[in-house]
Amino acid sequence: MRKRARLIYNPTSGREALAHDLVEILGVFEQAGYETSAFATTAVPNSAADEAHRCAKDGFELIVAAGGDGTINQVVNGLAGLKRRPKMAIIPAGTTNDYARALRIPRDDPVAAAKVVLKNQTVKMDIGQAGEQYFINIAAGGLLTELTYDVPSQLKSIFGYAAYLAKGAELLPRVKPVEMDLKYDGGHYKGKASMFFLALTNSVGGFEQLVPDASLDDGKFTMIIVKTGNLAKMLHLMTLVLNGGKHINDPAIIYVKTNKVVAKPVNDRLMINLDGEYGGDAPMTFRNLKQHIEMFADTDQIPDEAITESDLEIENAERQFVSAVDQLPAATDEDKPE
Repeated sequence: MRKRARLIYNPTSGREALAHDLVEILGVFEQAGYETSAFATTAVPNSAADEAHRCAKDGFELIVAAGGDGTINQVVNGLAGLKRRPKMAIIPAGTTNDYARALRIPRDDPVAAAKVVLKNQTVKMDIGQAGEQYFINIAAGGLLTELTYDVPSQLKSIFGYAAYLAKGAELLPRVKPVEMDLKYDGGHYKGKASMFFLALTNSVGGFEQLVPDASLDDGKFTMIIVKTGNLAKMLHLMTLVLNGGKHINDPAIIYVKTNKVVAKPVNDRLMINLDGEYGGDAPMTFRNLKQHIEMFADTDQIPDEAITESDLEIENAERQFVSAVDQLPAATDEDKPE
């Protein structure tokens, strides 16, 4: 039987451009060997997650999430709790498309994004778990992380990333540190901070230098705690981010790798942001699920240091080759050339 793929797409993402390319996109996955069908998400809560879960249970080999990071997050939430998880592909059509940026998938051409599957290259991606929810790119807490809740979805679609920048400029002067209690691998921070991030990729809010040494599959979050709320200092830190990721050595920053984080509020409410949406309030425990979902990606364009699995595969291949050579029978005099 032919393999089956289900395209789960958000018909309102990317100014509704996906619908225009839908037939051609389906043709690409047919060319890749998949019998492909499509499902348009609806306003019903968890529409994408429920459809992804249903298809996985029905034995589909590939789930394609087409839309913004929110649609991808929903599809992952539909798959992550299953023992058998199909492969995933993504077609970005949102505002910032951080996940597609990290996987080096074209962000301005849905058909070109679909054609990444034809390269047959995948990465076994880490994902995060926060309570009973899952996230693909970032979890965060603190005042600035409330930014995305206040940007209307229609404004995001019309003005794109500029809508976030405008809201951020409005919010930044009001940032003040709050008391946090954060336990992580080998460390414990209890004190004031304006925000903390747990990043799974190097692309956060459109910035690729916020986590300059991110790995996609090492089983570790990159944790950033911003201890200052001073406006001038915050602007200075952003300058360091843009100047090659030099913020990681600043004394106002804690920058560590960790598999697990337990976040607790101290006096004030601590709201949690999961992939740009409200994910509940702390206390909350975050765990990194190593290499949990296999994603199609353009691995030729991803920096070697961002994927540890490829290094392991090379090492295993080298060991197998050496072992095979060692097991070859020794050459006799008859075998030697004259």
